[in-house]
Amino acid sequence: MATAGSASPGGDDVPRLTDAQRALRTQILATEHWSLLASRSTTQSEVLTRIAIFLTLVSAGVFSLGVLGNATGFRGWFAGVAIGVLLVLSVLGAMTQLRVLNTAHEDLAYVLAMNRLRGAYVDLDPGVERYLVMSPADDEAGAARTYYPFASRDRTQALASSMLLILVVESVLVGTLCGSVVRAATGSVGWAVGIGVVVAVAHCGFWVLRGYRGYRAVWRVHVPLRHSVPPAGTGPAGTP
Repeated sequence: MATAGSASPGGDDVPRLTDAQRALRTQILATEHWSLLASRSTTQSEVLTRIAIFLTLVSAGVFSLGVLGNATGFRGWFAGVAIGVLLVLSVLGAMTQLRVLNTAHEDLAYVLAMNRLRGAYVDLDPGVERYLVMSPADDEAGAARTYYPFASRDRTQALASSMLLILVVESVLVGTLCGSVVRAATGSVGWAVGIGVVVAVAHCGFWVLRGYRGYRAVWRVHVPLRHSVPPAGTGPAGTP
């Protein structure tokens, strides 16, 4: 794991504080810490509820199309209804995808803020650092340690994320919508499947790129107060 490096500028006045001032600062920091925890929990709860609602609507929409298809023999006005349902689901999916992406950036901000508070605790009492599992550094390596305190980050975390789950579902919906439009317009199943697959892959790639750019934009703006110092023989995040 990374260990804290240079002290934050805000810790320079700690030796001059009286015991009463130290106690007051600790109370203020603890209050802010609990506020961040509550805000993070509320945000996570809200976005998980929205994801659940979206997936429920997708299930209901697909089930309804199946029942309607059996009733109409997938002929006549079924194509128009199917396109309309898929369009509504795709729009709702885009809104959910945006919210999930924004929540990921907000969650990173909460992690950095709480890391910074841990750095302030270390300034007040340097001996407490050895008991911290999460990082007191608010740089990129410190955020990585807080998210993954006992392992280095790999592709499994991204593959198992809620963001990728919604992205895959939304990409399939958008691809199916485009394929349905092509099928209704041309009557060609081959063109419908081909265009649907291309659109789904392009949609997924676009959102992955957008999410990565948003993540990197946070680090271009954020200025850490405390930096991680990796032990000898380890990488930037303190991992082999």
